Amino acid sequence: METRLMPSRNETAALDTAGLRSAFLIEDLFAPGEVRLVYTDLDRAVVGTAVPLGEVLVLTAGDELRAEYFCERRELGVLNMGGAGMVRVDGNEYRLEARECLYVGRGSREITFASTDAKQPAGFYLVSYPAHATHPTTKATQAEANRVELGTPGQCNERTILQYIHENGIRSCQLVMGYTEFKPGGVWNTMPPHTHLRRSEVYCYFDVPEQNAVLHMMGEPQETRPLWVANKQAVLSPAWSIHCGVGTTAYRFCWAMGGENQAFTDMDGVPVGQLR
Repeated sequence: METRLMPSRNETAALDTAGLRSAFLIEDLFAPGEVRLVYTDLDRAVVGTAVPLGEVLVLTAGDELRAEYFCERRELGVLNMGGAGMVRVDGNEYRLEARECLYVGRGSREITFASTDAKQPAGFYLVSYPAHATHPTTKATQAEANRVELGTPGQCNERTILQYIHENGIRSCQLVMGYTEFKPGGVWNTMPPHTHLRRSEVYCYFDVPEQNAVLHMMGEPQETRPLWVANKQAVLSPAWSIHCGVGTTAYRFCWAMGGENQAFTDMDGVPVGQLR
């Protein structure tokens, strides 16, 4: 498990491109046949993936968590970004098709991942936060997600937000999770941008076609910084940082948050004209 210690806002202002990418961008996230995990002091989040091929992959706590098993003191959100697969939690099997979600509650001991077809492997994206309460492990399909339509064609940001783990959906301790997809011509996400001091956020961009990229903007509103992000890469977004982006074509991104407030609309907007 890799460990990331986040720079402060003052330290961030002095970073060059390589420093920004090293601190905030997770580039090598999906690896065939492996579980990969990144532990960050950003609200103690763990971001990771499981890409099973012919063998079942097991999620363990590792030495870093100082726990008997991964979800001993944690909850976990899983979004499948690949082919069909299965997640087994304490003997119960949950089949996840592409872009379906599973919430795994605190206290779940045995968590494993498998692909239905190793030639079209599942790509399980994982986000975990500490949990002080236990909620039941629950699956949700795309049809069961809460859909929010936002944006306009004129602003190039017409999009659908699919909310899975949230205060009116799958219940959790502090994790909030879902994904956003764009309609033809839509490329701008999270505009106008905002911050939310009561929680941090992780963005994972996926279904970004080859030879395309997303320009993710971060930093303080009057001192923004760019990150060029490729397919299936993730950005760690501190509470003080804005987070918005624009792609060279339509794409999808998974957003996941953790902190003291689960209200999706709890944010401090920044007028576009004030960005620098």
